[in-house]
Amino acid sequence: MPVREREGNSARIRGMKSPSPVAENLAAIQERVEVAASRSGRKAADVTIVGVSKAFPVELIREAFDLGVRHFGESRVQEWESKAPAVENLGATWHLVGHLQRNKAARAIGLFHTIDSLDSLPLAEKLNKAAGEGRRLPVLIEVRMDPTTTKTGCDPAELPRLAEGVLLMPRLELRGLMTVPELKAELQAVRPVFRQLRGIRDRISKDLDWPLPELSMGMSRDFDVAIEEGATQIRLGTALFGARQAAH
Repeated sequence: MPVREREGNSARIRGMKSPSPVAENLAAIQERVEVAASRSGRKAADVTIVGVSKAFPVELIREAFDLGVRHFGESRVQEWESKAPAVENLGATWHLVGHLQRNKAARAIGLFHTIDSLDSLPLAEKLNKAAGEGRRLPVLIEVRMDPTTTKTGCDPAELPRLAEGVLLMPRLELRGLMTVPELKAELQAVRPVFRQLRGIRDRISKDLDWPLPELSMGMSRDFDVAIEEGATQIRLGTALFGARQAAH
């Protein structure tokens, strides 16, 4: 969400006679963002809310857009292909936040404005080729912070090589890093993960002499902590849209 709209948007939500669940959720999120940003010596304007609309209907996307949300994330190319035509007239930025298979790179290029889950040089090469002349596709590198997990993401030890490779690709624009921490019993157990990613970002940026302004970390359960540790993007699904329906 463009944060310059937040103050007016929050007032609009509070002034509604019977605000919808999404409106109430967004107002609560905005208050938490402001508090967390203040605790870290930053402003709410430093944080972008990305509404993760995976498994939610397009009606909720439109509602969130009408309330001021301008960034949305989807996890699967195929799901977004079926939903995108219904919201293609919205002036939103569409993020791919889930794992992208190399054989779907070209399809993703046509659907998303930014790929936030780049995790390998072969995938980067596919995206660079598919982007076409005259386009600079923003990307974030997904970093796998837990070495014991089988989740996707670049190993931190491989990150310098991947980042350097992406910077050599003329149609990709490396904007920062993203991570999905393991679900922890103790909420504060994720804080060191976020702090470590920020440190990695700072070192990579310095070593490569390249600005990496974006840190996409923090989801519905832990976004307050992520903001306190430097997140510039938070990915919110259930916190914004409510509980997801079970797949049929």
